[in-house]
Amino acid sequence: MGALQDAIFNSPNFSIIATDAQGLIQIFNVGAERMLGYDAADVVNLISPADISDSEELAAKAAALSAEFNTPVAPGFDALIFKAMRNLEDIYELTYIRRDGSRLQAIVSVAVLRDAHGVVIGCLLIGTDNTARKQVEAEQALLGQRLRDQQFYTRSLIEANIDALITTDLNGIISDVNHQMEEITGCTRDELIGAPFKNYFTEPAAAELAMKSALQTGKVSNFELTAIAKDGKETEVSYNASTIYDRERRLQGVFASARDVTEYKLFEQRLQNNNIELELAKAIAEKANRAKSEFLSSMSHELRTPLNAVLGFAQLMASDTPPPSENQKLSIDQILQAGWYLLRLINEILDLAMIESGKVSISKESILLSDVLLDCQAMIEPQAQTRGINMIFPTMDIPLYVFADRTRLKQVMVNLLSNAIKYNQQEGSVTVEYVVRAENRIRISVRDVGKGLSPDQVGQLFQPFNRLGQDAGNEEGTGIGLVVTKQLVELMGGVIGVESNVGVGSVFWVELSLASAPALHEDGLADIPTGQFIAQPSEGASPKRSLLYVEDNPANLALVEQLIARRSDLRLLTAVDAHLGIATAQSSKPDVILMDINLPGLSGFGALKILANDPLTAHIPVMALSANAMPRDIEKGLDAGFFRYLTKPIKVNEFMDALDLALHHAKEHGLSGKKVELESTRKKNEVELN
Repeated sequence: MGALQDAIFNSPNFSIIATDAQGLIQIFNVGAERMLGYDAADVVNLISPADISDSEELAAKAAALSAEFNTPVAPGFDALIFKAMRNLEDIYELTYIRRDGSRLQAIVSVAVLRDAHGVVIGCLLIGTDNTARKQVEAEQALLGQRLRDQQFYTRSLIEANIDALITTDLNGIISDVNHQMEEITGCTRDELIGAPFKNYFTEPAAAELAMKSALQTGKVSNFELTAIAKDGKETEVSYNASTIYDRERRLQGVFASARDVTEYKLFEQRLQNNNIELELAKAIAEKANRAKSEFLSSMSHELRTPLNAVLGFAQLMASDTPPPSENQKLSIDQILQAGWYLLRLINEILDLAMIESGKVSISKESILLSDVLLDCQAMIEPQAQTRGINMIFPTMDIPLYVFADRTRLKQVMVNLLSNAIKYNQQEGSVTVEYVVRAENRIRISVRDVGKGLSPDQVGQLFQPFNRLGQDAGNEEGTGIGLVVTKQLVELMGGVIGVESNVGVGSVFWVELSLASAPALHEDGLADIPTGQFIAQPSEGASPKRSLLYVEDNPANLALVEQLIARRSDLRLLTAVDAHLGIATAQSSKPDVILMDINLPGLSGFGALKILANDPLTAHIPVMALSANAMPRDIEKGLDAGFFRYLTKPIKVNEFMDALDLALHHAKEHGLSGKKVELESTRKKNEVELN
C-alpha cells in the first residue's frame, strides 16, 4: 500500500495538491511541480490553490454556485471546494496560472480530507493536463464552424441562382430544391421534397423522359418543359440536367436546373414580329427609293429637255454671224448664266439624292495624282483668270498614286478649287499643296486668302442648302456642292476637313490612301484625245460625211440642225421615230447616228439592238443624246453598246468633240468594211457632266 501511494504521489502525470483546513497548500507533488513550474518550497504553507488559479474563472464559478445553491459563495478557495464540502462530486475545468505566466487547462477532481472523527482537516485537488483535449475541441469547433460556413455558402449559391434548382434520386423523387423552384411551383420546400419531380409539369411524361435521359446519357441540355404551379400558373422553362455521384462514384440521382424562359420567348416573338415589320418597312423603303429614283430620273429628263433648247439656242445666238449687239450679248449671257446655273443645280440635287440612296457607283483604282491636278488646273484656270486669281499648283518630282475614282476625285477637286476662287479676294491666290502623312495617306490642301470663316460657320459646313449667309451676296451657289463633295470623299475611303481664320482665309483638305503604281498593260486601241480629229475640208475634198439624228422633239431637231449647219464637212439626216431612223440608216448608211432614248413606239435601246444586228448598219457608231442623265442611265447606255452617251442640255464644244471622235472611229473602221466593235468600257467612254 505504501508503494502504491508513493507511486501515485510521485506520478508526473497528475498534479496532487493537498491543503489544510484553512486552504494553505501542504503537499505539492512532483506532477504539480512539472505541470505548474513551481517548486514545493515556493508554495507549501505560503499560498492557496486559488492563488495560482484564473481569478475570473473563480469569480464566474462563485457566481454560478451562488445562483445554484441560493447562498453567497466567495470567489476564492471556497469556490474551489464548495461542492466537495457538501459531499457532492466535484470535477471541473480549471485554468492554472504557471510560474512563467502561461496558462494550463486542467481537469480537477476535489475531495475533502477528514480525520477519524469526521472532522475536516484539509482538501485534495488532483488535476490532469487538459490542454491537448482543449486543443482538439478547439480544432473540432473550428472545423465545425468551417463546415457550417461552407454549407451556408453552398446554400447561398443555390438560393442566389436565378434558375430553379432540383435534385432527385434515381426514381425521380425530389430530394432538394431552392427558393426559385418554390416560386415557380407555389409549393414550399417541405412540400416539394419527397414528391415526384414529374408532378410539377404540364406534361409529366415529357418531364420524366427528360430526367431518364439525363440518367442514361449523363447530361440533358435545353429540354423545353412547362412548369405548373398550384394556382395553375404556367412557366416555360429550359431544363438542363446532369447526374450526381457519391464519394465512391456510385450514381445517386440527377441535379437539374429549370430556367424561366417566358420573357425570352416573349422577346423572341417580339423580335420575330419586329423582323417582319422591319422587312415590311425595308420593302416599303426600297419601293419608295425606287419611286424616288424614277421620279428623279423623270424630273431630270423633263427639266433637261426644255433646258436643252434654251441653252442650245442661246449658245447659237452667242456665236452667230454677224455677232449679236452688246445689249443682245448681255441678255444672252444672262440666259446662259441662268441656264448653266439651273443645270448645275439639277446635277447637284441628283448627285446628292443618288449618294444618299446608295446608288452612286465608285470605281476605285490607282490614279496618278499629278494627272488629276493637271486636268483640274486646265479646267479651272479660265475661271480664275476672269477674277484675277493667281493659281499655284505643286510640282511633283516623284510620282504619287492615290486609290480613288478618277472622275469623282476630279469632281471633288474642281468643286474645292471653284469655291476657293469664288470666295477669294480680288487678285488673290489659290494654292494647292500636298503632304504625305503617316499610315500611307496623303493630304491634298486647297488654300485661299479670302474672308475666312468663323468657328460657327465652320460648324455649319457640309449642311445641305446652307450657304453660311451668302444667299444675299453676289456669288451664285446652291449650298449642295460641299455636301456632295464630303460624301464622295467618304465613299472613296477618304476624309475631308477645313481650317479657317476670319480675315486670313481657309484651307480645305482631303485625305486619301496612297496606292502603288498600276501595272502596265497593252490596250487594243489607244484613247483618242478629244477634239484632235476635227474635219478641215478643202476644195476638191471628198463628199460630205453624213450624220443621222433620230429625235421626236422639234426644238431639239432644230438645235442640232443649226449646229450641223455650221460644219461644212457634214450633212444632216433626220428621223422622227426609231423605225424611220432604222430604215434611213439601212438605205443611206450614214457615217454616224445620233439617237434619242425616249422615242415613240420603239426606244433608242431597241433601235440600237436592231442596228447592231444588221450587217448593213452594224459598223456605224451610234451615239446617245438623251435627257436621261442619271449615272445609272449613262451606265445602262454604255453597257448597251452606245459609242458615246451625251446628255442634254447640249454643251456645244463637248458635242462637237464627241462627234469628231465618232467620225474618226467610223473612218478608221467603217471604210474597211469591218464590223465596228460597239462594246466599250465605262472608263474609256464615261462623259463628264460637270
